[in-house]
Parts: sequence; C-alpha cells; structure tokens
Amino acid sequence: MSTKTRYMNVRKQVDEACEQAGRSPQDVLLLAVSKTVDCDEVALAIEGGATAFGENRPDELLRKQAAFPDKSWHFIGNIQSRRIPDIVSAADLIHSVSKAEHLPKIDKAAAKLGKIQPVLIEVNVSGEESKSGLRPEEVLEVIKDAAGLGSVRIQGLMTMAPRADQEAIERSFGGLAKLRDSLQEQLDEEDIDVTLSDISMGMTEDWPQAIELGTTMVRVGRAIFDSSFE
Repeated sequence: MSTKTRYMNVRKQVDEACEQAGRSPQDVLLLAVSKTVDCDEVALAIEGGATAFGENRPDELLRKQAAFPDKSWHFIGNIQSRRIPDIVSAADLIHSVSKAEHLPKIDKAAAKLGKIQPVLIEVNVSGEESKSGLRPEEVLEVIKDAAGLGSVRIQGLMTMAPRADQEAIERSFGGLAKLRDSLQEQLDEEDIDVTLSDISMGMTEDWPQAIELGTTMVRVGRAIFDSSFE
C-alpha cells in the first residue's frame, strides 16, 4: 500500500468518525505529520489529497515548506527560542507554545515579517512530568497577556494524551475541551478579543477519541507514512 492510499484511507476513517460523532468532516483537519519522511513521500500524500503537514524540526519545516509552498505547514515540535524566527517564517500555525516567554519572541519575529502568526497554547492536561505545556490554571493569564501582542493570534489549545488506558486518554482530551469552553467563556465575560476556535489533539493511536471529544485537528504520522500500517 502506498502513502497515497494510506492517506486516503485515514481521511476516510476520519470522515466516518466525524459522522458517527454527529460532526461534519469539514470541521476536522487531518494534519499529515511528515517529520520522518522526505519530500517524495510528501508528494505522494499530496496525490492522495493531503493539504496540511506537520513538522517538529525547524530545518525540515523550512526545507519542505520551500519545496511545497502552496501547502499548509504547521510546527508541532519543541520550540527553541533561537529558532523562533525560522519557525515563524515558514509556519502557518504553531501548535506547541508551551512557555509564556515564547509569545513576545514570536510576536517580534512575526512583526519583522509583516505577518500575524497564529498559535496554539500547549497544555499539560494529564499532569505528566514528562510532557511539556502549561498547567491548565496558567493558561488564562497567558492568553490575556498575549492578547495585547500585535503580531500573534491565539487560535486555540493543544495537548498530548498519556499513552495509557482508554479512560486516561478520554480524561485528557475531555479535559482540554472543557478547558477551552471555560476559557472562552471567561474571555468573553472580560471582553477580551480572543477566539479559541481550534483544538489540536489526537495522533495515530488515539485520534478517534479526540474526534468524539471535539478536536478540530488530528496529527497523524505513522498511519500515513509507515508501511507497517497496512
């Protein structure tokens, strides 16, 4: 089975999961995580209909965005401050803002390029020490502070579920969805002009649960690019 076919199969499964959850397939972006493959495999995924890709290293983001500039490129990896200008130059969306101090730096880099940089705040919902991200109780103040930045737009939240049982995954995803709703209510009450329109959660192992619990983006790599998923 080719990358093209695997992408088409995953997209079909995502569409079916959306319908089973009473949601429109158009409401869930399938982000093809291409961090382990070269441009030839990206091209095959594009043949299958892929329009958005995720990378976790700045150099690969830059290289592949230059090769396929008409596609949407997302940064999903750990952010190093010194690489923020590179990330901002190539990313349509940054999923992994895990520290408040990254936001003014992103704002500065985006302003130099004359762009508004959409970002997601990474939240450590599960509380695992091994995972990065803000604690849920920290997120509101970070968003309120960032609302004053002229070249950053907070677009939503991201999380990674623990690799554990079904209940732990659902607690993590359900917790992020509830947090988004609660934050939006508080932002609206305080008349802060931020709309948390997106949730990024769910990967190859757990994206169906994420769709049930309200994600607007699933980040799928191995099920698309790994030939063992056939």
